[in-house]
Amino acid sequence: MTAAEQLRNEQADFVAGVAGELTGFLTARQSVMSGISPDIEPIMGSISNLVTGGKRLRALMCYWGWRGAGGEAGASQVVTAGAALELFQAAALIHDDIIDRSDTRRGGPSVHRRFSQLHTAQGWALDSERFGQAAAILAGDLCLSFSEEAFTDIGERAASGSRARLIFNLMRAEVMAGQYLDVLEEVAGPVRDRAGAVGRAQSIIRFKSAKYSTEHPLALGGALAGATNELLRGYSAFALPLGEAFQLRDDVLGVFGDPLTTGKPAGDDLREGKRTVLVALALDQASPEESAFIDASLGSPDLSDADILEIRRIIEDSGALQATEVLINEFGSAAFDALDGLELEELPKTALRRLAEATVSRAS
Repeated sequence: MTAAEQLRNEQADFVAGVAGELTGFLTARQSVMSGISPDIEPIMGSISNLVTGGKRLRALMCYWGWRGAGGEAGASQVVTAGAALELFQAAALIHDDIIDRSDTRRGGPSVHRRFSQLHTAQGWALDSERFGQAAAILAGDLCLSFSEEAFTDIGERAASGSRARLIFNLMRAEVMAGQYLDVLEEVAGPVRDRAGAVGRAQSIIRFKSAKYSTEHPLALGGALAGATNELLRGYSAFALPLGEAFQLRDDVLGVFGDPLTTGKPAGDDLREGKRTVLVALALDQASPEESAFIDASLGSPDLSDADILEIRRIIEDSGALQATEVLINEFGSAAFDALDGLELEELPKTALRRLAEATVSRAS
């Protein structure tokens, strides 16, 4: 077997293991929840649907962090950790879609939209939108609870006070803080000092997305396998800039991505009012009139296709898109340089390199 085949087979086995772990976990919880009431089924179904498929980026970062630190291939502890990360990711997506008023996720209705549609289809009383949001908040909360249960199932390596537990706890707290900063910037950004907008946007992506997408999962896998502090520092030097490149690429796709590939409408980030690094750069570099147009347009759910095309033009003509691409390349280069400096066996190092390449150049 070639090294490439070994990598492909081992990674496929892990992904299948995480899928099986999630199925078994949710099936067991389904029996408990159905004992409360069969009406809980749509909530369980929405969670199950969301954790089925996806790129498994966070779980894979955790796995190769584990393997890079000497962990055994396919060990149950890292499979369970991968499942816990996927459940946390699902919870974050559910809540993020509510906050962003996003009607779609992976090409289909978001969870709160599914519940609104259920309300309408059943002819229930009161407001369908309010019901949809309330039900989705509860689904996200339940998913958060499940992620904690799954992580605890790892056992002693994830016990209170362990490095893995500290990383898992910090990851969750930072995501909530970053999410709040994102919401705050949407409402406060227009009246704040524009000169600090890029810095604020970079702080948001670091804590809302970058650290929990790559840095913390990689460190979590390493900690579970008993990684040294030196290796964990090396993991961070690689994974943090990679996570920042990942989110910057996401921001570009949110404005310029192909809906058939991203699974979201064109310009969705603009309708949601996201004040990303891309937008902050445009506000800083465009003419006063163009900046005023962007400010007035962001966050409007009725933003027309023509308005989106105009904002895209401003972003491109101002140099903001090019500047963002430069940042992506700089962060990517920093990540690859740090990876080159890591003393890892060839298999995990190659796997991390491939994950990094796919992350920086992705189209969805």
